[in-house]
Amino acid sequence: MGIREEVYYEGGPHIGDLIINVLLGFTVICLPLTVGAIVRALWLRYRITNRRISVTGGWMGRDRSDIIYSEIAKVVTVPRGIGSWGDMVITLKDGSRLELRAVPKFRDIYNYIIDKISPKARAASGALGSSNS
Repeated sequence: MGIREEVYYEGGPHIGDLIINVLLGFTVICLPLTVGAIVRALWLRYRITNRRISVTGGWMGRDRSDIIYSEIAKVVTVPRGIGSWGDMVITLKDGSRLELRAVPKFRDIYNYIIDKISPKARAASGALGSSNS
C-alpha cells in the first residue's frame, strides 16, 4: 500500500472550555454556551495525522469531515482560555471553512499543520491579529 498514516494528535476539546462554560452556565444568559460546551465535550473529536485532518462531531458524533493538506488554502488560530487552548479555522481552496473549537496544544498542532501545507497557504496563514493574517 502507501505511506502508513501516523497520528499526531487524537482527542477532544480542551477540558478548560467545558469548565469555564459550565461556570458561566450559572448565569442564564450564558446557558446556550454551556450546552454547546457540553455537546463538544461529549461528541467532538479531532484526529490529525500526517495525511489528513478529521473532525467528528455533531449530535451523538454523527458528522465527520476529512480534509487533506493539499486542499488547505489558509489556517488561522485564535487563542482562548488565557492561551491554554485555541480555536482554529481552516479555509479550503474551494472557499469552505472547517472550524476546530477549543483545540488543546493548538500552537503545536498549528505548527504541525503549517509544515504540511503548501508554501502559498503557509504565507496566507497566521494567528488572528498578527501582521500576516
